[in-house]
Amino acid sequence: MGVGYAAAPVVPSPRSRPRQDYVDAFAPPVRPSDPYGAVTDWEAEGGEPDVAAAGSAEDEEPGDKRRKGRTYTGIAAAAVTTALAVVVAGHVVQGRGGAADAHAQSAAGPGKRSTAGSASRSDDRAAPGGKARPVTPLTYDQKMGRTYPLSAKLKGSGKFTAVPGFDKAPGKGQKFQYRIDVENGLGLDGGLFAQAVQKTLNDDRSWAHDGGRTFERISSGKPDFVITLASPGTTGVWCEKSGLDTTEDNVSCDSAATDRVMINAYRWAQGSTTYGNKIHLYRQMLINHEVGHRLGFNHVTCTKNGALAPVMQQQTKFLTFDGITCKPNPWAFPKS
Repeated sequence: MGVGYAAAPVVPSPRSRPRQDYVDAFAPPVRPSDPYGAVTDWEAEGGEPDVAAAGSAEDEEPGDKRRKGRTYTGIAAAAVTTALAVVVAGHVVQGRGGAADAHAQSAAGPGKRSTAGSASRSDDRAAPGGKARPVTPLTYDQKMGRTYPLSAKLKGSGKFTAVPGFDKAPGKGQKFQYRIDVENGLGLDGGLFAQAVQKTLNDDRSWAHDGGRTFERISSGKPDFVITLASPGTTGVWCEKSGLDTTEDNVSCDSAATDRVMINAYRWAQGSTTYGNKIHLYRQMLINHEVGHRLGFNHVTCTKNGALAPVMQQQTKFLTFDGITCKPNPWAFPKS
């Protein structure tokens, strides 16, 4: 049988000492240290030892019964110990890789590693020391091609701050010095506005055409005029000083009675329907139109259907006049 028991021995007399092989037959089997191995060995040997083959309770003396009771107790304790070992081993496996890992390891079989383990999950993790991609700053053209949020009804503080810095006049014609002021609290990029003014005015298609004029930005001293980016409400206040009403169409002006050329921040930020999404071109037109007034040029209108509108036409308001429709144009001297 499973543990190699001999045939049923002759039961000794009640007062004689039990034979050693009889006692050994009921001794609990020696279990290996591996809890899984113990369970496997017991199952291979056919389960618990067959105590019925060694005799019945009627043939035994009280002392024998006590010894058998201790034997049964030992066997039961061993079974409980083994069960506890299996449970503890299961918790250890789960603690290392989770319940799913323990189940996967059991299904994989002895000596086989499940692909569902923690190492396989690491394939989805970010590599240590990974660096985020650097953010590329927007170019000038990209910034000029964007619109910015600003209310058409905004009235700012009326206080201005000069944009610091100096941009030397690039040409040799008649030099005009100007300063850039931005109303406090607009939330717009004053540096971008200053850059746009300098680049636009000194473009050969602008008032610097053929070297006749050149423009220089200063931030201190006495300028020839101040180009001012201001909220619609503040623009209206300064334009009214020169008898101009800009509130009806929410436009800009050259406040000729003062030293300020007023650029309406709403128009700068949002553009106009006449230019659609061509906000960069619109901003160039806005600068050239208002500075053109400062240089002494008045309003004119288009005279040929389909031609480019003159820069001094009120292009923020209209491109069609007296049945003649022109194309939007930001330049005083556009190239054909």
